[in-house]
Amino acid sequence: MKNFSIIVAIAENNAIGKDNQLLWHLSEDLKRFKKLTTDHCIVMGKKTFLSLPKGPLPNRTNIVITDDATEKIDGCVMAYSIEDAISKSSNDFENFIIGGGSIYSQFLPLVNKLYLTIVHHPFDADTFFPEINFSEWTTVSSEKIDKNDVFPFDYTYLILKKY
Repeated sequence: MKNFSIIVAIAENNAIGKDNQLLWHLSEDLKRFKKLTTDHCIVMGKKTFLSLPKGPLPNRTNIVITDDATEKIDGCVMAYSIEDAISKSSNDFENFIIGGGSIYSQFLPLVNKLYLTIVHHPFDADTFFPEINFSEWTTVSSEKIDKNDVFPFDYTYLILKKY
């Protein structure tokens, strides 16, 4: 059975983006994302792909889900449905779902692990992560980081595993 995980940074109101952009720049979280996803398969929607500053993320298999069956993006594996993305994902390694909102909603019931960065502040957004029923998950690890000169809000790294 293939191993799927979601990795996402969310605000305390589940906000994840606005105008196809992230809501904050948290360099430590981006480094964590890179460390966790490198040498793995990442799955994303087309809008998320288009929000990446330099195209496909290096040292990862980039699977992009689109409704347009004629669309091709250099350096990416194209998928034309959730099922197609699942079939094209890795049998051997952890597959990371990296967004956006609709993709997260469709994959949330299918994943067995969540890598969350929760920023302890509400943000104005147009894209949100679906509600998490925390009773279905157990906390594997939790690390709270206090606000500092670099980032003005407290945040927590959480890894949750499905019961």
